[in-house]
Amino acid sequence: MNFQDRSRAGFKAYDIRGIVPEEVDSELAYRVGRAYCDQYAARKVAVGYDIRATSPELAAAVTRGLIDGGADVYEVGECGTEMVYFAAFRYGLDGGIMVTASHNPMNYNGLKLVREEGIPISADTGLKEIEERVFAGNFGEPERKGTVRPLALQKDYIRTLLRYIDPAKLKPLHIVVNAGNGGADIAFRDLKPHLPFTWHELYMNADPSFPNGVPNPMLEENRRVTAAAVREQKADMGVAWDGDFDRCFFVDETGEFVEGYYVLGLLARHFLQLRPGEKIIHDPRLYWNTQAICAACGGIPVESKGGHAFMKETMRRVDGLYGAEMSAHHFFRDFSYCDSGMIPWLIVAQLLCETGKTLSELVGDMAKQFPCSGEINRTVRSSQETLAAVEAVYGSQAVEVKHLDGLSIDMGEWRFNLRESNTEPLVRFNLETKGDYALMEAKRDEVLALIDTTAE
Repeated sequence: MNFQDRSRAGFKAYDIRGIVPEEVDSELAYRVGRAYCDQYAARKVAVGYDIRATSPELAAAVTRGLIDGGADVYEVGECGTEMVYFAAFRYGLDGGIMVTASHNPMNYNGLKLVREEGIPISADTGLKEIEERVFAGNFGEPERKGTVRPLALQKDYIRTLLRYIDPAKLKPLHIVVNAGNGGADIAFRDLKPHLPFTWHELYMNADPSFPNGVPNPMLEENRRVTAAAVREQKADMGVAWDGDFDRCFFVDETGEFVEGYYVLGLLARHFLQLRPGEKIIHDPRLYWNTQAICAACGGIPVESKGGHAFMKETMRRVDGLYGAEMSAHHFFRDFSYCDSGMIPWLIVAQLLCETGKTLSELVGDMAKQFPCSGEINRTVRSSQETLAAVEAVYGSQAVEVKHLDGLSIDMGEWRFNLRESNTEPLVRFNLETKGDYALMEAKRDEVLALIDTTAE
């Protein structure tokens, strides 16, 4: 089969990701490297890869493509996604390519692409053009081939993370940490000597076979081991990361999962107390709590389409101080508007120390004022048919209907967002109310029942 006849299923809205080797393989990775050089005239590019068994081979292929396209490759080696972003903006490179499939099953892999300063490349900002170049295969001939050199960034990276906290404010805490056999220990092992905490470590060894399940703390079954350890250890909190550790998730001292919505609120308040009047970026899924915190702390809430690439584009366009989406990507202006899975938990740990409050106390008022369903996934026959059916029922009664990212419907005392997944064949549902938990449960079940009828 000619390459041009292959499936293009691996090209998503903001990255390349699919089953190896059917949708992602070394030839595709090589062609992405060539296409990247042609598209951006890139001459200095960072390349890193996650802990998956297929990642070194794919990284070698994309490196060959970049070299043949005329770029010098700065090898980061095995790392987290945010470390490739860091390499691009810290060392003035033309961009970076990270080989990762994040939290997907072990037979998946992919590529995340950024330009200079860690600027994301999405379907709206160049990924479609790269796709066309990859499948056309008509690559330019550079004046010279590139070279490969190692890039030792660990010390600079760790130093940058630690700038987000004040060591003088830290006190002894006991924290459960869980990498899910992903790559988080690459950063964690060099952070912990700087912190006055004790640790209970779970699955911190990288293992590409994922013997304890895929490293995806969004899945309820994957949260249980962290929650159980927090209760057993009487720990102050639990922190879990996804496979490439650009996202982190929290469990409070009682073993309860903390919704990313309330972590956004916690960090938004922290940053606005330091810099009132700044912009805080949120996605359309849940935002009443974020708007309330901005109003109380003198901030300006800005809505963005969800997805890490789109969120970063909005952060940069409006010069946002901080932003987050419900899937636990957190974005920081001083990290070149990029996302990090290490910065959030460091700040939350400091907040526990300096306030003397528990994590459940820090987020408790938010959860009472704006109860939410959490993100609920449903497999349906057709995402577009499902969204149309739901809008047909609720649209005419709504205070507001928006289509920035999927379907957002505001009914006055409750609102919800329903959107198609960019990475999986699902629709994702989030609902919130104004202080009425019973209403949240009732409306959650009502809308879900309607969604379920479209799956039949």
